[in-house]
Amino acid sequence: MSAVLVAEGLGKRRGRRWALRDCDLTVPAGKIVGLVGANGAGKSTLLELTVGLLAPTAGTIRVLGAEPGRAEDWLARVGFVAQDSPVYSRLSIAAHIRLGGYLNPRFDRALAERRMAELGLDERRRAGALSGGQRAQLALTLAMAKRPELLVLDEPAASLDPLARRELLRALMEFVAADGVSVIISSHLVADLERVCDHVVVLGTAHVRLAGDVEDLLARHHRLVGPRRGDGTLPPVAGQVVEARHTERQSTLLVRRDQAAAETINPAWVSHPVSLDDLVIAYLGAEPAPDARPGPPGAGAAPSPLEVVR
Repeated sequence: MSAVLVAEGLGKRRGRRWALRDCDLTVPAGKIVGLVGANGAGKSTLLELTVGLLAPTAGTIRVLGAEPGRAEDWLARVGFVAQDSPVYSRLSIAAHIRLGGYLNPRFDRALAERRMAELGLDERRRAGALSGGQRAQLALTLAMAKRPELLVLDEPAASLDPLARRELLRALMEFVAADGVSVIISSHLVADLERVCDHVVVLGTAHVRLAGDVEDLLARHHRLVGPRRGDGTLPPVAGQVVEARHTERQSTLLVRRDQAAAETINPAWVSHPVSLDDLVIAYLGAEPAPDARPGPPGAGAAPSPLEVVR
């Protein structure tokens, strides 16, 4: 399977507001895919559509080759950890593991028990007595033990301290390396995503603004720094200006090119590499209107809100 998720014209309305709109997206299989955007951008809505908790208002979505939740064995193939790592506070860790075995036909009890032992967690402890990081690890362990083909994580480390986040992400990477599972993980912590993800999707105001392999996106974007023009216009560039910033004497442009070229406009301009954080901020910086429609971006304009860089 070349793609774990294919969305075409996907949209979800919540009351009068579109939480997600005109989403055309292909998520490749076998990758850790980071989903990033500001609060309210539509990340949780997209993930809930992915796991079948919501039905689309418009368009279509197929996950693992089927409409979410419709195929008989589909749910057993998907693991999901919602925001705040929900667990049953009055149940012990052991009871959670037993429940996982009752509810999931492919549940790997040995894996779950081994992970709890490695984390030094007594299975007799109730979930409500665990720290935030320990609850997150328990929820992640239960999702892993399903032995899913796709693991979907909604802000799993948002409330954790840096050490707990690092431990959770380390466990995730080890699991992916061992099982080859596909992962979609949402977060507003770009540094965490840059550490573990090889593909990224950026959502802004309910629209997909950027998607692609991280290495390719970084290679095709450059920051150009040079003298500011006296008339305030932008210089001609070999590519599309995503973001332009100016001081009294200097202009700084973030430019996207169709190829990973690094030539500058003239010797007075210097090209610098960009980080994933640079890209996310730039593409979210100029938000489209809620009813924006795709169209060919003009030279030097911000990219269309629906444009997907491949």
